[in-house]
Amino acid sequence: MAQQNKKTLLGMPKDEFIKQVKRQWVLIVWSLFFFAYGIIFCYAPLIGWLMGFQQYKPKDGILHSKWIGLAKFKALFSDATYIRVIRNTLAMGVINLVATTIMAILFAILLNEIKGMRKKKVVQTISYLPHFLSWIIVTGILHDALSGAGIVNELLTKFHLVSQPVNFFAHEKYFWPIVAFANVWKETGWNAIIYLAAITAIDPALYEAASIDGAGRWDKIRYVTIPGIKSTIIILLIMNVGNVLNAGFEIQYLLGNGLVQKVSQTIDIYVLKWGISQMDYSLGTAAGIFKSAVSIVLILICNEVAKRHGEERLF
Repeated sequence: MAQQNKKTLLGMPKDEFIKQVKRQWVLIVWSLFFFAYGIIFCYAPLIGWLMGFQQYKPKDGILHSKWIGLAKFKALFSDATYIRVIRNTLAMGVINLVATTIMAILFAILLNEIKGMRKKKVVQTISYLPHFLSWIIVTGILHDALSGAGIVNELLTKFHLVSQPVNFFAHEKYFWPIVAFANVWKETGWNAIIYLAAITAIDPALYEAASIDGAGRWDKIRYVTIPGIKSTIIILLIMNVGNVLNAGFEIQYLLGNGLVQKVSQTIDIYVLKWGISQMDYSLGTAAGIFKSAVSIVLILICNEVAKRHGEERLF
């Protein structure tokens, strides 16, 4: 009993625990800063979710605003515009997820096949530079490239693929592919970094054994590289599925116009338009709560599916 009383919750003797704290006090102090940051900026603002269940008025504040329960959620799902916004957000989120994931994996594999280290570093550096560009710059480049006098229309007319320039931003059918292309171009190099790191962690002896068995480059990729990064792919996929409804705000807001409004508006734009511009903060909060709830559910479902199939999972 005396020995049990001297043990801490971590299961180690009290003297050993005190010794470890003294040795690592700097790390503990820094950890407390990050812990406080998470509490203050990530969890404390969740108190604002109460506005989604109130008829919130700034002059009354959260504590004194009228409680209305699920009325704002009912108003959301009875609004045909919001249902269309959910469709747009989900569609663009899924397209972006599939396109960026596949392209990042393919690019990492191809980059790994480059033999010269200097060439590999140059290509990798160039590929992830677009990640640091703001969406203002990216959408400006897209506008110039896809305009009537842009390079895309010049090539299409030069090769007689179209008889006259195409107004890409006036047709709804082009909007989602443009958004997907922009995300792929901007994020492929950056997303490929973690896959490339996973590839470099694969035991070189596996490639040597494959070479002895007569495997070519494609066979090595198929039977060594892809299985070697499978767990990384699954973990990142589970995490990114939770961001499906975070399909974006900047690019849709900047590229969208009245002609493509039916397919360009996302939940974030809806919140800006109806929650902030119209000062209906309760409606905007309800929309945000719905998006967060769906993200959590998607992560739980994907994690459970991975667990049932014996794959890597988050928890």
